[in-house]
Amino acid sequence: MIAIFHNYGSLLLQGFGQTLLCSVIALVFSLIIGSMFAIFETTPIKFLRVIARIYIEVFRNIPLLVITMFFFVVIPMFVAKINGFTAGTIGLTIYTSAFIAETVRSGINSVDPGQMEGARANGLSWWQSMRHIVLPQAFRYVIPPLGNQFINLVKNSSVLAFVAGFDLMYQGNVIASDSLNTMSTYICIGILYLIITLPLSYWMRYLEKKLA
Repeated sequence: MIAIFHNYGSLLLQGFGQTLLCSVIALVFSLIIGSMFAIFETTPIKFLRVIARIYIEVFRNIPLLVITMFFFVVIPMFVAKINGFTAGTIGLTIYTSAFIAETVRSGINSVDPGQMEGARANGLSWWQSMRHIVLPQAFRYVIPPLGNQFINLVKNSSVLAFVAGFDLMYQGNVIASDSLNTMSTYICIGILYLIITLPLSYWMRYLEKKLA
C-alpha cells in the first residue's frame, strides 16, 4: 500500500479532491432541493403536492447510473455538452434529493400538528409557520437518517468512474490497471473514502446528541 501511495500519490490526490468536491456540491444542492420538495409534499396546494410526488417517485426508483448516463450521453446530444464530473454531480444530486425529500417529509409529519395551528392562530402565514416553527423541529427529528443519506451520497459518488469523472474510483481503476496490484490499490481507495465518511459520521452523531 505504501508503494501505491508513493508511486501514484498525485492520481490519488486528484481523485480524492474530485470525490470530495462532487460530494460537497451534491450534498448542499440535494439538501436544498430535497427540502423544497418535502415542503411541496406537505403544502395545501394540490398542484405542488402532485409535482413533488412525481419527482420523488420517478427519481427514487430509477438507478443512479441511469440518471447519470442520461446527463452524460443524452443531454449533450440535444442540449449542451457537459463533462463526466458535471453529469455525475447532477445525477447524484437529483437521485439523493428524492430520498432526502422523503426523509424531511417524515420529519415534518412527526411535528405535532398543533405547532402549525398555533403559529397560524398567532398570525403567521403557512410558509412562515413552516419556516420558523415546523422545519427547525423536523430537522432535529431526521438528523440520523439524513446522516445516512449523506454518507451514502459520498459512497455513491463512485458513479463518476463510469463517466470519466476522475474521482477516487476512476483513478483506482487506472492505478490497478497500471500497477497490476489490485488488492493494495482498492484498499488505498477504501481508506481514502473512510477519510471522508468517518468524520461526517461522527459529526452527525455529535449534532444528534447536541440537539437531542
